[in-house]
Formats: sequence, C-alpha cells, structure tokens
Amino acid sequence: MVRPNLVRPVCPEDAAEVSGIYNYYIKNTVVTFEEEPLDPSEMKRRIGAVTAKYPWFVCEENGGVLGYAYLNAYRERSAYRFAAELSVYIRQDRQGEGIGTELLARLLEAARETEIHAIVSAVTLPNERSVALQEKFGFTGIARFREIGFKHGRRLDVGYWELVIN
Repeated sequence: MVRPNLVRPVCPEDAAEVSGIYNYYIKNTVVTFEEEPLDPSEMKRRIGAVTAKYPWFVCEENGGVLGYAYLNAYRERSAYRFAAELSVYIRQDRQGEGIGTELLARLLEAARETEIHAIVSAVTLPNERSVALQEKFGFTGIARFREIGFKHGRRLDVGYWELVIN
C-alpha cells in the first residue's frame, strides 16, 4: 500500500482538483446522482459552505489531491442537527491504496470532537469498495431503497449505512 504524504483540512485552493475528482464520478459512474459537472468556482462555494460547520479533509501526495472526505448536514430540519452525511471520493487511478481508509479515519476522529452523534452514508448499489470501507469503521447497513435513482439509462438502488459515534 502506498502511504500518502498528508491528510489535511481542505482549503479553497483545492477546489480545482477536488472538482476534477468529483467530475470523473459525475460523468462516468452512478456513485453520485449529480449529472452535470461542477466548475471549480462551484466546488469552492461548496467547500466554504460545508466547512463552515463540518469537517472536510483531502489526502495530498507531492502537492496533488488524491481524494477527499467530508461530512455535511443530513437533513435541514432542526431535529437532525446532531446527524451528518458522509461523502468519500478517491481519484479513480488511485483506488485500492488505503487512501479512503486514511481519510475516513481522520474524518471520524474530527467528528468525535464535535456534537455529531450519528453519521449516515448513502451508497449506490452495488459498490463493494464503499461498503467495505464503511463497514471497516463499524458502519451498519440499515436500509435499501430499490430503483430510487435513474442515471445513465439505469434504475439504481441506494443503500444506507449508519454509525453512531458520540
């Protein structure tokens, strides 16, 4: 396993590389239900909005971003204020190297220092890598919605995993 140089908080200057990673998944996969690529300015806006309240980390090697992970609001209603939703994306050519593990470990460490009580993750199924990563950290599968999404001409199932941390 290659060890990345640094897991650190995201900064606005990462927006171009982060959007590049995410846009690959938008254009080529069904793991995200977004269908239009994001320009770096939109990603920069999202980074600012998310990091105002939640942790977001990137994994960097030799100055380049290899992946990122963040928490965001699960739902907007006030009773959900102690819940967060997880997102993890790894550069497509660097999957399987332990980058997701390092990012998720750091993200959960940061989450435990907040008021977050439960983390939820939505996973387009099948996605063995994502499921394995989350279950490695104690996430439990709690639901499956059949054919709830439609992208690239396919009807898609989504599973939900949950981890109670505090």
